[in-house]
Amino acid sequence: MPEIFKNLPSLIYKWIEPNLSSFNADKQFSVWFSALLIGSAVSIAAILFREAIGLVQWTWLYDRSENIITATIDTAWYVILFAPVIGGAIVGWILTNYHPLRRTGGIPDVMEARTMDGRDIDMKSALVSAGATAVSLGSGASAGREGPMVHLGAAIATYIANCFNLPHWSKNTLLASGAAAAVSASFNAPIAGVLFAHEIVLGHYSRRSFVPIVIAAVSGTIFSRLWFGNIAAFEIPDYQITSYWEFPAFAILGLVCALVSIIFQFALVGTDYVARTVNISLFWRPVAGGFLIGIIAIFFPEILGVGYEATDMALKNQLGLQLLIALLVAKTAATAITLASRFGGGVFSPALYLGAMTGGAFGLVASSVFPELSSSQGLYAILGMGAVAAAVIGAPFSTTMIVFELTGGYTLTIALLLAVSIATGINQAIHGHSLFEWQLEMRGLFFRDGPHKYVMRSNKVKDFMTGLEQDADPVYLSGHEDEEAVFLQETDSLEAALRMFDDSGLPDLPVVDSKRNNMIIGHATQINALSHFNMALVAASEEEHRG
Repeated sequence: MPEIFKNLPSLIYKWIEPNLSSFNADKQFSVWFSALLIGSAVSIAAILFREAIGLVQWTWLYDRSENIITATIDTAWYVILFAPVIGGAIVGWILTNYHPLRRTGGIPDVMEARTMDGRDIDMKSALVSAGATAVSLGSGASAGREGPMVHLGAAIATYIANCFNLPHWSKNTLLASGAAAAVSASFNAPIAGVLFAHEIVLGHYSRRSFVPIVIAAVSGTIFSRLWFGNIAAFEIPDYQITSYWEFPAFAILGLVCALVSIIFQFALVGTDYVARTVNISLFWRPVAGGFLIGIIAIFFPEILGVGYEATDMALKNQLGLQLLIALLVAKTAATAITLASRFGGGVFSPALYLGAMTGGAFGLVASSVFPELSSSQGLYAILGMGAVAAAVIGAPFSTTMIVFELTGGYTLTIALLLAVSIATGINQAIHGHSLFEWQLEMRGLFFRDGPHKYVMRSNKVKDFMTGLEQDADPVYLSGHEDEEAVFLQETDSLEAALRMFDDSGLPDLPVVDSKRNNMIIGHATQINALSHFNMALVAASEEEHRG
């Protein structure tokens, strides 16, 4: 036997042993198992969340399905008016007494947690937020259920991850796994869930994170399908593109959808700004908002709740041009009022709704101008769904896949990509960021500044300071009341510390207790601060490009 064959086992072992050692050192199998638990738990939570919405809705419509338009046909006008008001009172009571942030959570909170190096999302707050959102949507508030479910999924993920002794790198990965499971279970769209986790939560593609995210998305989808069935959210006819001469029309549709998304975002932010200037207690805020929603719903019950039935009707060519345009305006107003008045809910389903109305209206106009060349109104509604939603949330890849998986149609690929890309590009040119990034900037988090800004703002002095010995006598900062006294607090950001080192010209600064400014608890050096900054940047780069 040739010598090479005798040594083959040892050669193979030498080849794979370093890889296995790295795999075990990263505890990737434990991370995979955690992702499986996360996906299963989030899926069950998504089922309970949807059923809770239906249960609240049953109390006034006697119908737990998403066919709200059908259910309101025989409902008295005063019931439609006061259902959101009563729901608003319950939501106001919950937020006032049980939620520390006095608002429900959503996707921006998950993105913020990721930028804060996988900071935990409080489980109690997430559960209270989910309960308030279930009451909101069940009582007719005009918003989506997916954003709050992503927030709850991320909270479940961090809770499960903390139960295991997992490496630090897995925090963001499992946070994204919870989000992927939530999207997959909510939409019955596992591929979209995986893409959403990378595009929105992680902010980059990571092969090391890919496997646990997929495991969570698949396990989340399985439980959801076992309960609700393996059916697309919207059952539509088999639409086909009539002619390649339509592509200029698809491009124009992308432009129109960009304008709709821009107006929608300005409406959301502007209404929220106006609401903040109104001197009204938190309890009465959703009550007042519910009254306005109820008034709109008397004339347009199609705006109530998630709005999937109205969206489905637009996809099936069942709405006229005037109603499509009217619903476009009414839904924009109702959603802006809903979120500004502190009801729970997200923006993804409303964005799909607005896109379907925009595309449907555009398709009717196109067919009247070029009857022989234009495709069905429903086809344009599908393209509009993807274009508006992608522009609003800033996730063109995952949004495109969500539309595919929601409608069960993959034959419109190139037309959808064209409309989505144009709408996203124009929105980026006007706004410069997505709605989620806009909301985070209102909290002082600027995604466009680059990863170094995240590192400088999320890392604190306590992360690189040298503490005093535990048995050392207390040391106090003498003369700290004087303006010339220079010191850091343990809660100061790395950015503030580097500025303080530069402004003072001192290489070493005392660190004082943030609650007792005269008590020194350690020292921080400029060298350690710079070293910590560099290591954090390297770690962020490694995670983004790790194979």
